[in-house]
Amino acid sequence: MFPSSTQAIPEQSAVPRHLAIIMDGNGRWATERFLPRSAGHARGVQAVRRIVEACGRRNVRYLTLFAFSSENWRRPREEVSLLMRLFIQTLEKEVDKLEEQGVRLRVVGDVSAFEPRLRQLIEMVETRTAHNTLLNLTVAANYGGRWDILQAMRHMLRAEPELATHLNDIDEARLAPHLSMAWAPEPDLFIRTGGEQRVSNFLIWQLAYTELYFTDSYWPDFDANALDRAFAWYRSRERRFGRTSEQLADGPAGR
Repeated sequence: MFPSSTQAIPEQSAVPRHLAIIMDGNGRWATERFLPRSAGHARGVQAVRRIVEACGRRNVRYLTLFAFSSENWRRPREEVSLLMRLFIQTLEKEVDKLEEQGVRLRVVGDVSAFEPRLRQLIEMVETRTAHNTLLNLTVAANYGGRWDILQAMRHMLRAEPELATHLNDIDEARLAPHLSMAWAPEPDLFIRTGGEQRVSNFLIWQLAYTELYFTDSYWPDFDANALDRAFAWYRSRERRFGRTSEQLADGPAGR
């Protein structure tokens, strides 16, 4: 398991090892073109394909996409139903390509709320791609960062019930293995498309030291060139992790 960025300084490179994205703006992309919102979501799936392929070519090892938040159930029933159908269709169509491209797919979130057919497909795709190592693709579906922390706490206490009476023994190292993405390093770069500038309950534990990049581009328009611009911005950032700029200038000795 990777240590958290509050406990150890993570590896750094010109390309983020772990990229997390909130894919925002599908509906507004469609509305501005006088199209139904469903058209925006369909185009958003095409953008996912482009970015998955682009990340594979750029040696990104982990890509996490926020597809459906625990708050998205508040959307109109017709739109939620469409999103569920689109999720099913995408899994059915893309599993062969993911397997061929060396992409491992995982889904994190409370999948118990999904219909049986969708849960079966998620299990099937995760199993079929489990041997792949080129890119670890995670889709967060019915996911919320606060839910993640709460479920991790419950799992920890079930595994070690004595902690309920020994509160001082609870620390990051005890809790972290129970988080939904304990197998992945924390994101180096977070991208949100669509012009909004908030993290919206996404990976709120894991984003503690992540660089946050916001773009006005709607998700259906986000492509490899837009990704490269985000990576260029990322390379310009000084990632100190609690240290001073002078320590960074000193090189490895200052680390």
